[in-house]
Amino acid sequence: EPSKEKEAGTTPAKEWSLGESPAGEEQDKQNANSQVSVLFVEKPQGGTVKVGENITFIAKVKAEDLLRKPTVKWFKGKWMDLASKAGKHLQLKETFERQTRMYTFEMQIIKAKENYAGNYRCEVTYKDKFDTCSFDLEVHESTGTTPSIDIRSAFKRSGEGQEDAGELDFSGLLKRREVKQQEEEPEVDVWELLKNANPSEYEKIAFQYGITDLRGMLKRLKRMRRVEKKSAAFAKILDPAYQVDKGGRVRFVVELADPKLEVKWFKNGQEIRPSTKYIFEHKGCQRIMFINNCQMTDDSEYYVTAGDEKCSTELFVREPPIMVTKQLEDTNAYCGERVELECEVSEDDANVKWFKNGEEIIPGPKSRYRIRVEGKKHILIIEGATKADSAEYSVMTTGGQSSAKLSVGLKPLKILTPLTDQTVNLGKEICLKCEISENITGKWTKNGLPVQESDRLKVVHKGRIHKLVIANALIEDEGDYVFAPDAYSVTLPAKVHVIDPPKIILDGLDADNTVTVIAGSKLRLEIPISGEPPPKAIWSRADKAIMEGSGRIRAESYPDSSTLVIDVAERDDSGVYNISLKNEAGEAHASIKIKVVDLPDPPVAPSVTEVGDDWCIMNWEPPAYDGGSPILGYFIERKKKQSSRWMRLNFDLCKETTFEPKKMIEGVAYEVRIFAVNAIGISKPSMPSKPFVPLAVTSPPTLLAVDSVTDTTVTMKWRPPDQIGAAGLDGYVLEYCFEGSTSAKQSDENGEAAFDLPESDSCMNTELIDKRRFHLFTGCRQSLRISCAVLFSGHHTDCKIVLFYPHSEPPKIRIPRHLKQTYIRRVGEAVNLVIPFQGKPRPELTWKKDGADIDKNQINIRNSETDTIIFIRKAERSHSGKYDLQVKVEKFVESASIDIQIVDRPGPPQTVKIEDVWGENVALSWTPPKDDGNAAITGYTIQKADKKSMEWFTVIEHYHRTNATITELVIGNEYYFRVFSENMCGLSEDATMTKESAVIAKDGKVYKNPVYEDFDFSEAPMFTQPLVNTYAVAGYNATLNCSVRGNPKPKITWMKNKVAIVDDPRYRMFSNQGVCTLEIRKPSPYDGGTYCCKAVNDLGTVEIECKLEVKVIYQGVNTPGQPVFLEGQQQVGSPSAGSSCKAYLQT
Repeated sequence: EPSKEKEAGTTPAKEWSLGESPAGEEQDKQNANSQVSVLFVEKPQGGTVKVGENITFIAKVKAEDLLRKPTVKWFKGKWMDLASKAGKHLQLKETFERQTRMYTFEMQIIKAKENYAGNYRCEVTYKDKFDTCSFDLEVHESTGTTPSIDIRSAFKRSGEGQEDAGELDFSGLLKRREVKQQEEEPEVDVWELLKNANPSEYEKIAFQYGITDLRGMLKRLKRMRRVEKKSAAFAKILDPAYQVDKGGRVRFVVELADPKLEVKWFKNGQEIRPSTKYIFEHKGCQRIMFINNCQMTDDSEYYVTAGDEKCSTELFVREPPIMVTKQLEDTNAYCGERVELECEVSEDDANVKWFKNGEEIIPGPKSRYRIRVEGKKHILIIEGATKADSAEYSVMTTGGQSSAKLSVGLKPLKILTPLTDQTVNLGKEICLKCEISENITGKWTKNGLPVQESDRLKVVHKGRIHKLVIANALIEDEGDYVFAPDAYSVTLPAKVHVIDPPKIILDGLDADNTVTVIAGSKLRLEIPISGEPPPKAIWSRADKAIMEGSGRIRAESYPDSSTLVIDVAERDDSGVYNISLKNEAGEAHASIKIKVVDLPDPPVAPSVTEVGDDWCIMNWEPPAYDGGSPILGYFIERKKKQSSRWMRLNFDLCKETTFEPKKMIEGVAYEVRIFAVNAIGISKPSMPSKPFVPLAVTSPPTLLAVDSVTDTTVTMKWRPPDQIGAAGLDGYVLEYCFEGSTSAKQSDENGEAAFDLPESDSCMNTELIDKRRFHLFTGCRQSLRISCAVLFSGHHTDCKIVLFYPHSEPPKIRIPRHLKQTYIRRVGEAVNLVIPFQGKPRPELTWKKDGADIDKNQINIRNSETDTIIFIRKAERSHSGKYDLQVKVEKFVESASIDIQIVDRPGPPQTVKIEDVWGENVALSWTPPKDDGNAAITGYTIQKADKKSMEWFTVIEHYHRTNATITELVIGNEYYFRVFSENMCGLSEDATMTKESAVIAKDGKVYKNPVYEDFDFSEAPMFTQPLVNTYAVAGYNATLNCSVRGNPKPKITWMKNKVAIVDDPRYRMFSNQGVCTLEIRKPSPYDGGTYCCKAVNDLGTVEIECKLEVKVIYQGVNTPGQPVFLEGQQQVGSPSAGSSCKAYLQT
């Protein structure tokens, strides 16, 4: 092996001096403790303890995201695993709290010793997660105690079944380094080699010769260099130390000064007895002990006693060199992949070192290298390999080494999602996204220049996805973007086009977007617009486009505005004009109202509504067109009919449409006309009015009075007016109205009106009359007035108003005698009550029930001139109550009341109890019913029934009390009792029965019921319907059915080819009422075989088998997918395309 190492060109090992740390060890320790914890919730902290005292270190791991318990290891130094050292000085404990889901791991050191001090480490792993923590332990001497001179006992090996089991072994603290192996390995005494070696070569020798407890050996060596006193009992003492290979034989020799002294041999303080392992010999004064088949447990302290003296020695058992049994293999990998380099050695959990290009690999929390040990297998894991990991890797043990080359190359890059061209609105977000097959970095460029990140521009790299995000897109963001992955010559281009939807800016217009122009002037309306690319503007009116050109109405387009031009504005140009903008980003629309204002049209010819001796009243309507501007007022002019000269009557505008001209000559005909005025000017005059003549007014009639009044007529009389104007008197106008009304009605020609009331409350005659008497209808108070009419002037004058009253009769209600007391009816019967009354004119009737209005949907009310009828087709208890009738004639009111009671059968008593039983008697008591049927309870009916027959017999009827005593009952019988309630309608429909029965006991023997044993229904399982051999069609579900019975219920197990079917998603098992079903989902030919159903309970086991064959056969070419069945078979249920159904094949 050493010669092989030289040929391979292994680099020289690094040599450490005793107690030194490898380069960067302290820094790694600090980095490990300072990094963010992955699994630890609470890390163990360093501590101080005195010799002989106990100390406990605690680590906690949160289990919320863990599916199973994590693996925790405790180490002393860098390599020594403390799990195998658990015993009386070291205890490891772990607990789990379900409420907090927290794992707690404890390491307790019992009766600490000075050599326990040092650096410890706790490691926790879960799947691919790893966390570690280092802490220190300081051990101080106890006050007033003297340390023992013999400290070799602190380095005892742990032995199985011995008292010293569980002692700590700190051989793991050995700092091992690679050394040059010699071509030959001569038999050397390591103990002598260490005594004569330079201290800087101690660890080099320890690793070369497999020494696991170098520190202990050096401390012993230091002690043995002391000058020992000459012994009186021993002529020759034991050598300071002995060394032997594992499995070899060692010989201890001591020479006595006195051969008669008794000699005893001890190992770790325990006396050694002769056995096949320990052999004692005496040769003169020599005392010899042989230890055969040395094991690691024999590595300990030995001493021999002679009299009162003793001499001691140390035995070191050297393990055989570790050999590499499986060499490393050359490996090729791609960047980003996980690489595992694996080798095997001759011993489990051996000390192995890994090297990269001759430099040792030291794994740590921040290292990309991890080492996993699985028994004899040692695996170097590289997560996310890069090109820098391409190198020669080697592994070295105490007995051999192996090397291999790792080549890491780039994976062929695949573009999973390329960049796409984008068109984005101005101000929106731009997101360029691509996905490649590898998790690598890359560079973004725009128009050939690198993209610089800013607050608005972000470059995102997450796994295999790369994004370029630009917030609030601007016009300058438009361009050609390219993403180039690092280390590849591939580029991903994309074009970004930034657009802006068109906008119409109407800030300079009114709130309602109205533009006013005077008729005849020129309008040039300029509207600012925006958009990217520049939009195209289209003007239109009433769905008719306005073209650009040289017309009177035309449109003009500019880069930042659009203009509407009207050269000579006309009245017809008023209206709504629409402007539309359009580009590839969208559209914009707006409406502008153009208002062309002009002089108003002349008003319509005025009308004269009333004239006097020198005045008149004239009215007119506003002009149909106000010129687009509100009318400010009017000017009025008049002239004589024979003249052509008009005279203006007002110099201030008249705001109203009514005017009263004055200072006219009576008897002369005049005409008037109107001018309308707005903000633009004065309109043309209106057409002249019809000629009119001012005349004086006739005085009203005098001495109007009522001559006589009957039920149907009234006679009026009056005197002619005192003054009659120049136009004379042509007749009279008679008007009447009802009291309280303000409008009058004309009477007809003869002054008679119909009995039915007209639409309004007043009337006026339609023709002039000269009669002095008129007939009017009665029934209400009326007013009359008389007017004198003059045909020439169209005017009449009113006389005074006369009020008269027609004849009336006070109301009176005549209640029938049978309704003067409570009217009682049963539920379901009809109620028909007739109440007559009197009164003139026809009275007003009002019905109320218990002070509220009657619901006409339940109770019908019919009124006539002489009576009123209340009718209920099917009476209910809710109809009970007090009904009030009110009859009103003018101010006279008459009232009457009727009480109606609707009754029903009562409910049963609430409870019936047996108060006492004595002799042949039973005392009962009960409570009245909750529902009495709206009538008083008149009594109760009690019945009894024998428990055997339960036939009911009446005991007492019409009983008024709520307790009774039932007598003359049969001795030995058991009775139940029930009670009915009774009112005027009869007995209640149900009865209330006693919950308990009354037993009429008799003297004598008590009957004792016989005791019968329970029947045993237990039964061993048995199949009542066996499984049958079945053929299934591939791709369609198949089921196997059988039925089984047994008590207790048997446990069902399905097997295929004698192998139990457990947790297989392709199978579903059902059991319902003893019918067992196995469903095979979409079977394939692989699912064919022998299926077995096994039923087991406490009384036995039974099995039944069948064979299943899966066919993949189709019939012909024209009907693919139809299976061909063998002769004597049929398919139960035809599967449809695209669905999963059960296929049953029967033979």
